[in-house]
Amino acid sequence: MNLGELVSALNDFASLSLAENWDNVGLLVEPSPPHTVNTLFLTNDLTEDVMEEAVQKKADLILSYHPPIFTPLKRVTWKTWKERLVVRALENRIGIYSPHTAYDAIPHGVNNWLTKGLGDCTSIPLHPSAAPSHPTKSTHRVEFCANNTEHLDTVLSKIKTIQEISCLATLPARVEGEEQTRVSLNCSQKALLEVVAILSQDNPLYHKTEILLLQKPLLPHTGMGRLCALSEPVSLSDIIERVKNHLKLPYVRLAMGVGKTVESPVKKVALCAGSGSSILKGTEADLYLTGEMSHHDVLDAVANGISVILCEHSNTERGFLSELRDVLATHLLNKVSILVSEKDRDPLQVA
Repeated sequence: MNLGELVSALNDFASLSLAENWDNVGLLVEPSPPHTVNTLFLTNDLTEDVMEEAVQKKADLILSYHPPIFTPLKRVTWKTWKERLVVRALENRIGIYSPHTAYDAIPHGVNNWLTKGLGDCTSIPLHPSAAPSHPTKSTHRVEFCANNTEHLDTVLSKIKTIQEISCLATLPARVEGEEQTRVSLNCSQKALLEVVAILSQDNPLYHKTEILLLQKPLLPHTGMGRLCALSEPVSLSDIIERVKNHLKLPYVRLAMGVGKTVESPVKKVALCAGSGSSILKGTEADLYLTGEMSHHDVLDAVANGISVILCEHSNTERGFLSELRDVLATHLLNKVSILVSEKDRDPLQVA
């Protein structure tokens, strides 16, 4: 596949609009065209060891879950390791693509994979994702009534000159026994200010105006984090073993909720791959499962009787790559060879 076709297919697999607004996702490094991709190389973190592996395996595109370029680069030299990644990628005609939080949000993504370690359960997103745009780019609906047709025509002629107005409609209406005309329109935040300015010039119209915020519909099974309800309660010690087996870890870190023991039943689990403090905070559950949390957020959870399992940041993500390889092979119609890095690993270890 050529690079453009592959990037388009990857974007279809997980829309980048689902990524958090602080994130840096999509195609980050692009070799000069034309660029054909025969080998797609998957990694959780793109380190220099992983880059060397990608070069040796003749990768044409690296899909790095974490974006190796996050803060802006002011130069591309050989002095820092992230700059060297870009240099090596371009020298060897390797593109770099990162999906990051887009893969966190999708129903078939990282958080969904993490739930599979809990056993039989149902789950819903902790922070559901909204549709990127619906029904238009408008953010507000304005409605008002008028009983003077000639005056209304003058107002409407002014409104029609405003940019970012849509769905302008007039309908006959009966208000308090009087025949009137109801006007409704959709508009952007910027256009709303101009519409209100026009209507405020006429006190009767202004006092009859309703402004509604247009809410985007929530996407089913899509969003950040997961709240999981186990089909049958199990002990905390059983959950710990299930998580260790799923993530292939010899140990996890545990903070026991006040009043809880390893035999306490767990029915409801809130989880978030990676760093979960901001997603999990305030959620009612028996257990929080994530890679890392701030010290004070762990203390808050424990004080509220919620136990916490921490597995280190990338350990809650990396195992997804094997599943991703198989799912992407089907999505891409087996048109490219997909490899998973053998050098990619969590930087932390027990000494």
